Amino acid sequence: MSTIGNMVPELINAYNVYLAGKLLGVSGECELPELEALTETIEAAGVLGEIEAPATGHFGSTKVKIPFAILHEDIFALMDTTKALELTLRGSEQFQDKKTGNTEDIPVKIVIRGKATTNTLGTLSKGKKGEPEVEIEAFYIKVVIKNATVLELDKLNFKYIVNGKDLMAKIRKNI
Repeated sequence: MSTIGNMVPELINAYNVYLAGKLLGVSGECELPELEALTETIEAAGVLGEIEAPATGHFGSTKVKIPFAILHEDIFALMDTTKALELTLRGSEQFQDKKTGNTEDIPVKIVIRGKATTNTLGTLSKGKKGEPEVEIEAFYIKVVIKNATVLELDKLNFKYIVNGKDLMAKIRKNI
């Protein structure tokens, strides 16, 4: 069921980031990955010009950026490149009901598994934030809105599900 039908999306009211169930001390905003499909240019008889054809379920690098205010131990918990990290971002999305004008809050959860690829230690400046950051290559992403899974991408296990539809099912069967 669509959440947005009578609702006007407003903002993310609040969110937290957890690593293996432990609250991480992140700051500001986390940059979620861009899902850019791998494509092939199709140019053939019967096709006017070119078409970029996406390869179903195949995406380029999927980076997540986790910022911190200062350099502290939580950052170093993310840097071990021999172990996959599982981050859970839990938030509350705020909507306004068109009919009543009431504010509604809807849960959103994003689960990300991956490994750190870039570790920026930030800066040291008296009286200012240091802004260190860890960038993670995500090989698993799951988005749950209002307790319904709307996206699950598992690069290592050949799974790509959108709104409950397994887009890789036929492909897995064929190979």
